[in-house]
Amino acid sequence: MDESLLHFIWRYQSFTFNGLCTTKGETIEVIDPGLYNTDSGPDFYNAKIRIGKTIWAGNVEMHIKSSDWFAHNHQADGAYNNVILHVVVEHDRPAKTSNGSEIQTLVIPYPAELALSHENLLKSTEWIPCASKIGGVDSILIGSTIDRMQAERLEIKSNRVLDMVNQCAGSWEEAFYRDLCRSLGLKTNALPFQLLAQSLPLKVLAKHKNNAFQVEALLFGQSGLLEKAKPDEYATALKKEYIYLKDKFNLTPIEASQWKFMRLRPASFPTIRIALLAMLINKSSGLFSHLMEAENINQLRKLLNVEASEYWTNHYLFGEESKPLKKHLGDETIRLITINTIVPFMFSYGRSRAKANLETKALALLQQMPPEKNSVIENFKHLGIISTTAFDTQALIHLKTSYCDARKCIYCPIGVRILRKQL
Repeated sequence: MDESLLHFIWRYQSFTFNGLCTTKGETIEVIDPGLYNTDSGPDFYNAKIRIGKTIWAGNVEMHIKSSDWFAHNHQADGAYNNVILHVVVEHDRPAKTSNGSEIQTLVIPYPAELALSHENLLKSTEWIPCASKIGGVDSILIGSTIDRMQAERLEIKSNRVLDMVNQCAGSWEEAFYRDLCRSLGLKTNALPFQLLAQSLPLKVLAKHKNNAFQVEALLFGQSGLLEKAKPDEYATALKKEYIYLKDKFNLTPIEASQWKFMRLRPASFPTIRIALLAMLINKSSGLFSHLMEAENINQLRKLLNVEASEYWTNHYLFGEESKPLKKHLGDETIRLITINTIVPFMFSYGRSRAKANLETKALALLQQMPPEKNSVIENFKHLGIISTTAFDTQALIHLKTSYCDARKCIYCPIGVRILRKQL
């Protein structure tokens, strides 16, 4: 028996208990089941229940056995003193609060069919637990689930942004610069890019932002890659400039060994990404503010559409010439930066500054971008759930990773709809 199923039944079918009696023989009417609590404390807050002739307002706690109340030491926890009803499957001992008051207990039948359906979902070997059943769920519920998943995903990302801002002593610009660097590194080099940004504060780069060569010297020097560079005229000049700037700002470079080049397309080499970062800093004074002010995806592209310095036109690595090709931030990279950094920062900044227009604009940006292409989105497509924008794909990725993979079917609106058919 699973206690989470009791929570499920209470949330969605508590009215079926109306007319049952407590262990003391008083009738029950659930007026309001209350709010489900995902943190510590009673399972449901602010419930309203008629017990006998009296209407009670307070909290509800649930266990398989009523003696679990004592096994969890609730009798010594004042947070449970406002529990008005103890809902259990098996009654073997009356619950009491820390002040000695006995709590009314309701024994409910445990639905075997629901338990079996839930167990089948948990043990499913399909791509998602409900893959064979999701086709029977109406499109309106699918759409509302996508909206909810996107809201949850942005909420999580927004909290992460606020943590970063706090780590940067309240500086949104510094936090954004660090996250932008991480996004430029993609999955392969996200960590060394993050370490690079932490080792080289934006305020240091700002002192030389009008000199592209010095910005490159600072970034490449701090990356540690200059130490490993094959010597040529440009690399030697960067080294010389970096030695001066390193002493000036008392800098310590990161280890060059952390950068990965294997199995990367040359356009994604860390050297090219660092060179493009240098131009973003050099050509985009007040980049964070400008990006927050952008009204649509086209304006964002203009702000991020930079080319690496001339040296990189015929180089991917220091000291190794290649076929001439201008290096710039491609549409795919700009899309990833927008989804992973700009949208979360815009949403979080708007919320923290009470600027609802920024929150709305962040969502609109996702709706202006085409859907992402990956195996998760392709598999949902095979199940009949087709994405038309990045808003949809981000929501589906969250649904897959946070609910389907975690087997949290009873907390997913789609899973709830499927399971409720068993009640």
